Amino acid sequence: MAMDFLGRREFLRTVGSVGLMAGVPALAEMSAIDPASVAYEVAQPDQNAEAAPKHSIKFAVCGMSHDHIYGMVGAIQRGGGVLVAAYGAEPDKLANFKKRFPDVKMVSSEDAILNDPSIQLVLSSTIPDERAPLGVRVMKKGKDYLSDKPGATSLEQIDEIRKTIAETKRIYGILYSERFEVKAAVKAGDMVKAGAIGRVIQTINIAPHQIVQHGMDPYAGGAGGRPDWFWDPARYGGILTDIGSHQVDQFLFYTGSTQAEVVASQVANVNHHQKPKFQDFGDMMLRGDRGFGYVRLDWFTPDGLGTWGDGRLFILGTEGYIEVRKYVDVARSKQGNNLFIVDKNQQRFIDCNNVTLPFGAQFVSDVVNRTHTAQDQTQCLLAAELVVRAQMKAQHVTLKS
Repeated sequence: MAMDFLGRREFLRTVGSVGLMAGVPALAEMSAIDPASVAYEVAQPDQNAEAAPKHSIKFAVCGMSHDHIYGMVGAIQRGGGVLVAAYGAEPDKLANFKKRFPDVKMVSSEDAILNDPSIQLVLSSTIPDERAPLGVRVMKKGKDYLSDKPGATSLEQIDEIRKTIAETKRIYGILYSERFEVKAAVKAGDMVKAGAIGRVIQTINIAPHQIVQHGMDPYAGGAGGRPDWFWDPARYGGILTDIGSHQVDQFLFYTGSTQAEVVASQVANVNHHQKPKFQDFGDMMLRGDRGFGYVRLDWFTPDGLGTWGDGRLFILGTEGYIEVRKYVDVARSKQGNNLFIVDKNQQRFIDCNNVTLPFGAQFVSDVVNRTHTAQDQTQCLLAAELVVRAQMKAQHVTLKS
């Protein structure tokens, strides 16, 4: 990665030497950067990255409608979880799951999992509007629950989740993978906590997605096409509730806000008129008690990018700023987990691909010790509530052709 940057610097030096720089003001300005003020680093893994998990639990999968389930299972397995059973209602999803986990017991109903006293944790990526009711049933059976995002699609569902948590003392987790499962986002959190850019004032999230993914991963969310529920906001929650969940989680986490409101939001179907209920663009503005947030969401990632989206996170602080390019470094490298930071002393690029992902081990530990180290329960549900409110408040916009 460092060689790529040095290559760019050498290119600029060469262009300048042949007299072309005067005709390209932007490049001339870049060549004036003092190399001594730019640092290139590779983040090191946690010292305990190779250590065996401290705890072990038995967990099951109950619903696999979205392929996020594979990342969810991977996280809990890294943390010491043992997958003992799975249930899926869609034959195609179930067949793929069997190929990925051929040794796991497949059961014929949700009840076979909910009524098994040996299972401590249930994971689900079932159809979004079914996730909260399932989670409530799981908690009432004395088990903890980890949902794919969105973890709820209505305020009534969120109220029922909170009520059941209070009654049962169980955990209702939501795996906001764009923070928990992105190494550069984890590193950014560590740096913010250490005060690297002072007090965080604002986050900006740009979150493009791709409907049909043409990458090499057969388990990617859109690799096999999209089911009927994907196009219906009543089922998936709408674009702000669905993929916006990730971004609002990040806004709350990086700003440290414990109270927040939706200032404005809007949605549109710009280019998918054959699916009239679908929303392919949305954005929202948020105001928290400790910072501001802006989120842009869309389904317009072109095939030429080579991955499902160029997710970008900007964190503005009083003494500097951070940019995270999560999945690709456009036109330069297909490698993700790129973190850029500027403070009063220098500019730094940090390759975060060696960073240890802590969520799985922390969540398993929370199940065992009845703690909330992996995810703050209140913040988790506040993010879920805010995106539902943003969706309810959103102005539906129709652009002229």
